[in-house]
Amino acid sequence: MFPPKISQLSSPFSVFRPNPHRVSFLQPHFPSLPLPCASHGQKLSCELKPPLSSNFPSFTSISISLPSSNLLKVSEIGAPVCSGENEDKGISAELNDLSRNGVVYKKTLQLVECSMFAALTGLVYFLSNSLAIENYFSCFFSLPIVISSMRWGVDAGRKTLVATTMLLLVLSGPVKALTFLLKHGLVGFTMGTLWRSGASWNLSILVCTIVRSLGAVGFVLISSFLIRENILALITINIHASLTLLLTASGVNIIPSMGAIYSLFGILVLLNSGSFMFLLHLLYSVFLTRLGMKSSLRLPRWLERAI
Repeated sequence: MFPPKISQLSSPFSVFRPNPHRVSFLQPHFPSLPLPCASHGQKLSCELKPPLSSNFPSFTSISISLPSSNLLKVSEIGAPVCSGENEDKGISAELNDLSRNGVVYKKTLQLVECSMFAALTGLVYFLSNSLAIENYFSCFFSLPIVISSMRWGVDAGRKTLVATTMLLLVLSGPVKALTFLLKHGLVGFTMGTLWRSGASWNLSILVCTIVRSLGAVGFVLISSFLIRENILALITINIHASLTLLLTASGVNIIPSMGAIYSLFGILVLLNSGSFMFLLHLLYSVFLTRLGMKSSLRLPRWLERAI
């Protein structure tokens, strides 16, 4: 595209009409100007026009006609050849960003917090088992995993869970590590995942209750395998004997079947786990609210009013 031609200058406001084969420009009027000769078969034509009016200075419009063939061509713009170098520079600049909002700083802070939470949980669990005070601190064993999941996402909660389990495996052996994983680790990871996704309390308590119940049954089965004794059978036999004694004392001559005993055992485990998880939700909600993470929680209305 060449510059447009000014066809006429009749008023201060001129009309521009583009012409791809004509180039026009304004030049002050002189009696005669020699024009260069045509080269390479190009045709040059000059037209001298008189001034349009006496009110304006005299100008001469000189038009140059060029052949229709495109003498000058610009190649099409293609993809850059060194795109990989630009990407590498962008990645390196991103990795070299050590500010508080940089990727490296956030990942380093996440790794440090996860490792500190894992070390604290493993140390507290190890000392509580050694001093036989596990029942007094068992409600806090899942809290570091929940905090990691709420602050940095599900990936951070999984890292804290795995790091704590591996630390306990080294310090206390596989039995204590499996005990923590089944009774506390999976519960904290499930709770942190559901709270991170914005699930309601009803769904969170229900799912955590099921996970806690399965963990308790798994712990019983593992303990039975280790001591070479069927603890689950002993529990169900004791329940059967106690229920039969109660029915006989009340004057009802009915002997419950083993299916009813297993059902009763499952209901009792679910009730125990459900009440524990409700209290755990209540405790963790108050604790996280005091830490300034209330905006990330989805609390019921009655608890928000109380807090």
